[in-house]
Amino acid sequence: MQRGIEREALRIGASGSLATDAHPIALGAALTHSRITTDYSESLLEFITPVFSDVDDLLEDLTYTHAFTVQNLPQQGLWPVSMPCYVPDVNQIPIAKYGSSNSGQMKSLYRKGLTYRYGAQMQIISGVHFNFSVSQSLWDNLYLLSDQLGSKTDFISESYLGLIRNYRRLVWVLPYLFGASPALCSSFIKDQQTDIEFEKIGKGTLYLPYATSLRMSDLGYTNKEQDKLSISYDSLDKFLEGMQNAINMPSSNFEKIGVKVDGEFRQLNANVLQIENEFYSPIRAKRVTLDGEKPSQALARAGVEYIEVRALDVNPYSAIGIEASQVRFLDMFLLYCLLSDSPLSAEDEEAEISANLNRVILEGRKPGLELSNNGHSVLMTDWMKQIFSSLSSIAELLDSDGENHYRQALDTWLAAVKNPDLTLSGRVMSNLQESQSDHGLWVKSLAKQYHKMLSEYELPEQVSSRYRQAALDSLSKQAKMEAESTQSFEAFLEDYFQDETQVKSVPKVAIPS
Repeated sequence: MQRGIEREALRIGASGSLATDAHPIALGAALTHSRITTDYSESLLEFITPVFSDVDDLLEDLTYTHAFTVQNLPQQGLWPVSMPCYVPDVNQIPIAKYGSSNSGQMKSLYRKGLTYRYGAQMQIISGVHFNFSVSQSLWDNLYLLSDQLGSKTDFISESYLGLIRNYRRLVWVLPYLFGASPALCSSFIKDQQTDIEFEKIGKGTLYLPYATSLRMSDLGYTNKEQDKLSISYDSLDKFLEGMQNAINMPSSNFEKIGVKVDGEFRQLNANVLQIENEFYSPIRAKRVTLDGEKPSQALARAGVEYIEVRALDVNPYSAIGIEASQVRFLDMFLLYCLLSDSPLSAEDEEAEISANLNRVILEGRKPGLELSNNGHSVLMTDWMKQIFSSLSSIAELLDSDGENHYRQALDTWLAAVKNPDLTLSGRVMSNLQESQSDHGLWVKSLAKQYHKMLSEYELPEQVSSRYRQAALDSLSKQAKMEAESTQSFEAFLEDYFQDETQVKSVPKVAIPS
């Protein structure tokens, strides 16, 4: 298996407040750095690992990036949870800047559009993305065991889409186990309308007794405008067609914002999606893009290469936001989704998938909670135990090298199935209720602990040197892009969007071995 991680984290000042200064130059240029960039805001860092086949190597690399970053932040640290720190004025949240090149301006304008559409507060929620693929040798074996009616490219793409269909049916498992945002600062919802009946701890912490991941709720990273979209995962052609329809679908609500008002751009366009990245989904089909290539064009060119899991909260009990037993559980869970039969989507299935996920998000630790499985009510714990029974066979297979890492990971999270207090959200609520302190104070104490650990982490000199050189190289690359950017920005945007309807079906050719 091949894996990569993308972890988001807000920069904070010594008091625990949002850092609003520019992206530190010691970290390089966010536009062109391969490992350290920004997401929505100058304040929202994103750490990206290369692809690894070894779990320990993956997490060591992510630790290196965290340590180098913290050791190069002037009197600042990282906020170690998904929901944001206290922000007194959302107008102080700085939109990420990427320089004067047309590509850089487009990235900033896209984020400006997100601000007008959804508000800045939602955009500084942090998460962890897990990129996953399996080896070419496994694909060779699975292809030989298939009917081989299509090319291997088609087989791989359709198999990954089968994984996605199964994942969406079972995605509720992840917020149950790994959801870590059952509480939030009341300042986060001060301007929002909500029907959620929160309870209160301390001076300003709102929570739900059995919630797992408020980050994934309607309060969090969602887009109601996208409810009208119909994106099918039944085939790559259908998926590409759905995405093309989505990025060309006008929105009356976003039209009211205006695209260019009084000579100033407010958003890239007034469609439901400005670009494909705006499509909010707990999982994505991906392929590494070529220069100037859009995500759908890459998929159409050569099929699905890997999948990106986007349903993970930041783990507050890890200095790097995720730990090894989670990675190994994800390995098993995603292999299970890949290798299990995956029926095409049924007409009434979307409502069931959505209802199950929302139920677990808001009350996943509630005793006796029932979900719907193919229209039948089942106890969530009974369904989860069935899944874990199947994962046990996969753990045995993966531990055939003599190690017992996968069995240990499975046992760790099976204990959380039997005792909800052992889930990440259960542990968070136990900490808050025992201390009766505000969420922000508890998170600041974690931030201080991790800052000390990462500040004192001894980076090998060759690693430090590599990061310093990467920062310099990224600054040079951005400067070169800016020097070569002679086209007007409006012409650049026109060229970018003119071929949005020209994505073709995936070619019927095999991937060379």
